[in-house]
Amino acid sequence: MEVLWLMLVALLVCLLSLHFLRQLRAQRSYPPGPLWLPVIGSIWRAGLKADTDTVSKLAKRYGDLYMLWLGHIPVVVLFGYEAVKEGLINHSDDFDERVLTPFLKLFANGEGIIFSNGHTWKQQRKFGITTMRKLGLGKKGMEHQIEEEAHQLVETFAREKGQPFDPAMPIFNSISNVICAVVFGHRFPVEDKEFIKLMGDFYGLLTFLCSVDHMVYELFPWIMKRLPGPHRKALASAEAVLSFARKEVEKHKEHHGAHEPQDFIDFYLSQMKKSENDPNSTYNEENLVHCIFDLFIAGTETSALTLQWALLLLANHPDIQEKAHREIEDVLGSSQIFHYQDRKKLPYTNAVLHEIERFRYIFLLGGPRQCSKDVNMRGFFIPKGAIIIPDLRSVLCDPTHWETPEEFNPNHFLDEDGNFVEREAFLPFGAGARVCLGEQLARIELFIFFANLLRAFTFQLPEGVKELNTDPIVRLTLAPRPYKLCAVPRNSSS
Repeated sequence: MEVLWLMLVALLVCLLSLHFLRQLRAQRSYPPGPLWLPVIGSIWRAGLKADTDTVSKLAKRYGDLYMLWLGHIPVVVLFGYEAVKEGLINHSDDFDERVLTPFLKLFANGEGIIFSNGHTWKQQRKFGITTMRKLGLGKKGMEHQIEEEAHQLVETFAREKGQPFDPAMPIFNSISNVICAVVFGHRFPVEDKEFIKLMGDFYGLLTFLCSVDHMVYELFPWIMKRLPGPHRKALASAEAVLSFARKEVEKHKEHHGAHEPQDFIDFYLSQMKKSENDPNSTYNEENLVHCIFDLFIAGTETSALTLQWALLLLANHPDIQEKAHREIEDVLGSSQIFHYQDRKKLPYTNAVLHEIERFRYIFLLGGPRQCSKDVNMRGFFIPKGAIIIPDLRSVLCDPTHWETPEEFNPNHFLDEDGNFVEREAFLPFGAGARVCLGEQLARIELFIFFANLLRAFTFQLPEGVKELNTDPIVRLTLAPRPYKLCAVPRNSSS
């Protein structure tokens, strides 16, 4: 019996060795990367601790196009401007699929815009882009609502009377209300109980998606789905947000047709009516609900974190803050209303805002894609189904495109005469087929919120604080550590 067991063990070792050697031989045509090991792959080489240096270290060793293995799944990382541009633009159609992880499948179900693929994604995305334009993105309609929300935030800050406070939740609520205006056609008072619960559920879900618990679930879904834990609370929060969206859809259906479309839901219901007899239509209520969910995911955390970083950096750099404020006062004078077009008259203020987005890019990497077919890139073979990770942070800190990539320097976006300069390596919203749907909305709201806050207040460090910590909390997003500052009203706005 012992001899039989030894023979079986020897046979198993031989088979594993042959498989290992066959895998190594097959990888000769793949991009370079750490050694692949059976079962665990090569992700071990990246380490267990997520930080902004890991990807950079691997790129220095293996080049700006390299491969890791998540178990048996190949993961291709694009590092630096040239590799990211080639991947996202030259191979835009090849890398246009979204990775659907086990957790995302539970509540996204391949519906909506962000987490869909194929025909559903193309149809829903096209509708989303068209509808955002109809809603007046960049025109007076939507811009006016953003201006109103910015004024509400100024009033909220003013109630602190220059005393130290944490601006995170007021910013999150205001940005969320912009999305509410786009989707539902109205804002919610911040004391509204339904709005408070909605924000609590949504914030709880985002916190989980950016946590280690989420990564553990994705690695061991067959175990985690049978256990209690934070993932169950996150799923309950996701369902609560979807339920809230369904209720709003029902309210809109009761009054649909009584007036011209006023918001995203109105336009979608009209499109559903037009497409009733189209067998290829993906316009239905479930896709509508998930589109609403996607607009909140794409448009809330991103802009809210950027504004939190903005105020932190302004407080740490009073000279830059004061120079931007003087420009606003000199150019706009007594005008009480900011328009997005005013950015053209404010090159320094615009440069400061762009540098905030570059210097403190809010994601650890870029949104993962999936290879829809076998691809040859730079002489390497990338198999169908491979996960593609564009490292947008490496683009925004690429030393071949930025003079001082590790410094907060608004001059990155100014020429010698002080004019604002667009930079081709400024890609915080991505590029190609999956470029952020809400890019234009984000640009408008960030400028209007930023300029209004900068004009109304001087952002100062609390007494006894020499500098706010700029080291981020590293998860999927890079959030500032909780901080307090003083929003001291300026005489001209008090």
